[in-house]
Amino acid sequence: MDDLTTDEAVVRSLLHDQRPDLAGLELRLVDGGWGCRMWRLGPDLALRLPRTEDAPRLLAREHRWLPGLAPLLPLPVPVPEFLGAPTAAFPTNWIVTTWVEGAPADAAPVADPASAAALGAFLTALHRPAPEEAAVDSDRGVPLKTFTMDLGDPALQAVWDDALAAPEWDGPPVWLHADLHPANVVTAGGALSGVIDFGDLCTGDPAADLCAAWLLLPNPTALFDHYEADEATVRRSRGWALRRALGLRQIGIAGVNGWTGGKPTWLPAGDAALERLLAG
Repeated sequence: MDDLTTDEAVVRSLLHDQRPDLAGLELRLVDGGWGCRMWRLGPDLALRLPRTEDAPRLLAREHRWLPGLAPLLPLPVPVPEFLGAPTAAFPTNWIVTTWVEGAPADAAPVADPASAAALGAFLTALHRPAPEEAAVDSDRGVPLKTFTMDLGDPALQAVWDDALAAPEWDGPPVWLHADLHPANVVTAGGALSGVIDFGDLCTGDPAADLCAAWLLLPNPTALFDHYEADEATVRRSRGWALRRALGLRQIGIAGVNGWTGGKPTWLPAGDAALERLLAG
């Protein structure tokens, strides 16, 4: 599937067939992306085409729910404008969204202390009870005891064991971005300026998003000056941060070694998150 998404002629054909009003806009391939290949479409839009097996399902989820959530959120997000249908040239759905200005934080990390308030306001607005028909993900927002981790490093193991020992979430399932790591937020001048890639939008324990404190912020605990969370939720969020940081490192190492699908910029992001966890 991925070879099709890099071909501008295919992208143009999709627009000509289904959105001729957009077909004359400038197209520019955007570096990065995991589940989707992204193109800048004119000055204000983006076009994303699946490159992994589960991406079409995630795009459909984003298209269904994000337009209703976006007006409630205090940071710019990629609002879906159109869900395209498969064609003979491209075998799955695809999506047009608004463009969110900024540089991905894996390349331009969050540095402005005021970003803690921005992230806190964003998560407070997002973490509202979700409807029963909203998605539940077996790998995101679920109890941490779902997972096992034998880390070898005593200090990291202590972080994980403490998170497992914290009381589980007993509130209603809330909306989660569920994939808040540096490549899925953007910055401007070192300040958090937008949140992107809502394909994993689902419901569950808010701690799964609060891990962003350690993944994104120079001073993780500053988030909790702007987001009301009990001690147990903060402890669980550190466990989620540990899982995500190790995942960032793994994908980053793959990129440094030139392996297909690896992201070199994710390695320093993962290392920084681990340092923050241990410092805490």
